[in-house]
Amino acid sequence: MAASEEMSSLFPIFILSVLGLFVVPWTIYRLARAARRQGRNLHCHCSLCAKSPKYQVSLWRKLGRFSTCSNITLVFLWILMIFLVYYIKLSARESQPFEPFSILGLEPNASDSEIKKAYRRLSVQYHPDKNPDPEANAYFVDYISKAYQALTDPVARENFAKWGHPDGRQGLKMGIALPWFLLNINGATGGIILLGLVGCGILLPLLIAVVYLSRSSKYTGNYIMHQTLSSYYYLMKPSLAPSKVMDVLIRAAEFVEIPVRRSDEEPLQKLFVVVRSELNLDPKNLKQEQAKFWKQHPALVKTELLLLAHLTRSSADVPAGLASDFARIIQLTPRLLEELMKMALAARSANGHGWLRPALGVMDLSQSFFQAVTLNSRKGSDRASLMEGSAAFMQLPHFDDSVHKKLTRKKVRTLQEFRDLKMDERKELLSTLAGFSQGQIVDVEEVLDMIPTVTIDVTCGTEGEEFVQEGDAVTMRAWISVKRGNGLTAAYAHTPYYSNVKEEGFWVLLGDASANSVWVHKRITFMDEAAAISSASKAAQESLEGKGAEESEVKKAVSEAVKRVKEGSRLVTGMFEAPEEGTYNLTAFCLSDCWLGCDKKVSVKLKVSKKVRPAVATKALSAAADEADEDGVEDEEEIDEEVVEDESGSEYSEDEEDTKGEMNGEDPKHK
Repeated sequence: MAASEEMSSLFPIFILSVLGLFVVPWTIYRLARAARRQGRNLHCHCSLCAKSPKYQVSLWRKLGRFSTCSNITLVFLWILMIFLVYYIKLSARESQPFEPFSILGLEPNASDSEIKKAYRRLSVQYHPDKNPDPEANAYFVDYISKAYQALTDPVARENFAKWGHPDGRQGLKMGIALPWFLLNINGATGGIILLGLVGCGILLPLLIAVVYLSRSSKYTGNYIMHQTLSSYYYLMKPSLAPSKVMDVLIRAAEFVEIPVRRSDEEPLQKLFVVVRSELNLDPKNLKQEQAKFWKQHPALVKTELLLLAHLTRSSADVPAGLASDFARIIQLTPRLLEELMKMALAARSANGHGWLRPALGVMDLSQSFFQAVTLNSRKGSDRASLMEGSAAFMQLPHFDDSVHKKLTRKKVRTLQEFRDLKMDERKELLSTLAGFSQGQIVDVEEVLDMIPTVTIDVTCGTEGEEFVQEGDAVTMRAWISVKRGNGLTAAYAHTPYYSNVKEEGFWVLLGDASANSVWVHKRITFMDEAAAISSASKAAQESLEGKGAEESEVKKAVSEAVKRVKEGSRLVTGMFEAPEEGTYNLTAFCLSDCWLGCDKKVSVKLKVSKKVRPAVATKALSAAADEADEDGVEDEEEIDEEVVEDESGSEYSEDEEDTKGEMNGEDPKHK
């Protein structure tokens, strides 16, 4: 038993080492992440955001933020490690090296008579004839007796002086880092070992495999159900109108799984009355339209009504019985909008182009969702404006339809026109025309300073060639720049009606509006400057090295790219195969996924000449495109979309079917 206990003393050291291998790096990562978040004050400071729970820093909220599963686990592991350190230190203190003079309580230069006196004194206390305690007997035999022998017997004393032990040289001891009860294979311990081997070696891996396979058979890597992706792929049409995007979104399997209880019927009826104006029901056949609406799947009815309650900012009208379902739907929607955008941009034609109109519709819904504005408020008669209707103004605090109408009478019809006014002019309008107080005007200015001004600079060409020919691998390079009144580059969007913090995202699309096709699409964020610097410098270096430029030119280009990134720009690259000979009038869009009224678009003319030299092979193009995806600007997990144009609004078709040419992905060309 003693040998087993001595060997099992390595077990705490083994456990401490294993814990330290991942607890220490994990702690450093969490602390660095927390410090990075705390050091960035990127959110809006208007009164609405100040009252929002997601930005409040009360003691209870701090405790709530800290009391996550990962943080509690990390604290528990640190407590366990501290206990193990204390236990190991205590064990080392108890297992002192063999020192005969210390055991007998003597000085190193003690005489033989003093040694005998000390031995007799300790014998009275620990000898088996005097003390029946088994621990006292063991201490007398293992320590006192051997210490006396080492100091009185010549051979034992010589062994101690030479080898440090009265019995002479000791053999090498090998320890096993297991607890002592597992080293005692007698009795029931053998069954414990067998159970541990079967459980850890067979049952646990089998359980993990079953859980993983059951989850992977139902969900994708983005935690989206496979059934949802199939439905979205089937329901996505090339001419899907913005008003129909909601109908596709709510058909996610995640929404269908939300239970519909009998007790929900009356609250949903009341909620229907609140949001009925947003259902676009035909007033001439109102009863038939309402009956048709309620005949849908109950889960779809429930989901649509709760989403409309969010868009109409009527969350206060959601009954308490539906609060948990409402929170679940709001939590799932951003992730589902991301997948819906991917379905719109998925390659549907032979040349690998996606559909532009559905993508714009998804972006409309994404912006409306995060700003909690209705799709009907985006409609208006002024199709040349950057934003339609009053939607862009509704993202400003304290604004409503009446304020927007008053501004319209003063010839301020768009958000950009309102932003272009001088601060004094805006204050005068808001105070005299809308009756805003000084505090409300400060809130409006705070949000205006947060809304980004976006510029886009796009070039398309073949690397190392002056002209683009049929079949060439064409590279699109777009510099996206963001400027704000408060000087920030990256920021959290002003979304007071959305329960979570929203990091800005932008979609860059290159497409042919007349052909309803998207040739290149990328999503970027301005949060990670280091990754953007690495990507832009690498792209600049590879571009010039491919042209055979000198090293000084390459360094200069890399330096300029890094400077542009630090000044608030991001480089977006993408590749596509040059189509047939002709001149193509393309459009490059930069669309925010959460802001209204700040989207931009520029015209890009691509001239493709007839092939007179060997074109780049399709396989080479695919390989280059894959490499560009790996080296391009960073993508984000969270994807939400919006569409607003720079000088002319995007036209949307209300038809469910497109022309045959559009369905086949044909691109019109003009020679």
